[in-house]
Amino acid sequence: MSHSHSHHQDHPHKHKHKHQPHRAMIWAIALIFIFAGVEAIGGWWAGSLTLLSDAGHMVSDGIALIIAAFASWVALKPPSQKHSYGLGRAEVVAAGISSLLLLFISIIVIIEAIHRIHAPTAVDAKVVILIALCGLLVNGVVAWMLARGERTLNIKAALFHVMGDILGSIAALIAGAVIYFTHWMMIDPILSILIGVLILISSLSLIRESLLVLMEGVPGHINLKIVAQEMSSVSGVKAIHDLHIWTLSSGKIALSAHIDIHELSSWEHILSNLRKLLKTTYDIDHITLQPEPDIIDCQPCQAT
Repeated sequence: MSHSHSHHQDHPHKHKHKHQPHRAMIWAIALIFIFAGVEAIGGWWAGSLTLLSDAGHMVSDGIALIIAAFASWVALKPPSQKHSYGLGRAEVVAAGISSLLLLFISIIVIIEAIHRIHAPTAVDAKVVILIALCGLLVNGVVAWMLARGERTLNIKAALFHVMGDILGSIAALIAGAVIYFTHWMMIDPILSILIGVLILISSLSLIRESLLVLMEGVPGHINLKIVAQEMSSVSGVKAIHDLHIWTLSSGKIALSAHIDIHELSSWEHILSNLRKLLKTTYDIDHITLQPEPDIIDCQPCQAT
């Protein structure tokens, strides 16, 4: 004897097209690479590890933005027979690659700074201060350009790169000022280590966030147990089971669940209330819900 449940799926396909980076992203990339060259030459001339490390970090920023621009373009591709959800996760993959690059740069900076502590070198403070001030200006403009756009995980990774550069410019400014007034050369590698550690922490955080999405984990701001309790409290719902919540791509969360109800005739009203709850409370609108009514309500469906 077979028994089949009724299936009701709610798949609101509201594709919110993201704005492509276009001119702002291109200008940001150009500014970063130009200033990275200036900073590398200035760092070599002044003998400043802080400037040299920040130049290396800015190159990684430029690469991160190129990856971000490409991934954003790929993510705009519509769903296909092969990729029914679209290619939105290209942004998440790009964020992971960008974060790994950031991690690599931070480790190099820390290792080189430790070497500098054991063998301090002279630093031209005036050159360091001048380039650090220019760096603050350039990185501030780039951060402003990126912050104006949509905060996807990918753009967030790129912003972390730029914020790391702003910290690097501040560190270089402090190092230059301390060396100028006190001639204490040790400040240069010490601040380089500090910035390297901060960049390391932010990169690990982004790698963890990217892996959570790729492994279809429950988004960090959502508690699965609480969602189940709130859904169960909706009038007409007996119980919730097989509840799954995961991130399809940056800003798009999906949910599926089986809903135990008394009568199938009440499903339309229950579904409407569940959709409203999930949308208003958690901003989840990609929902697949399967009603499972009492067996007595489904008796006409039984095979004889």
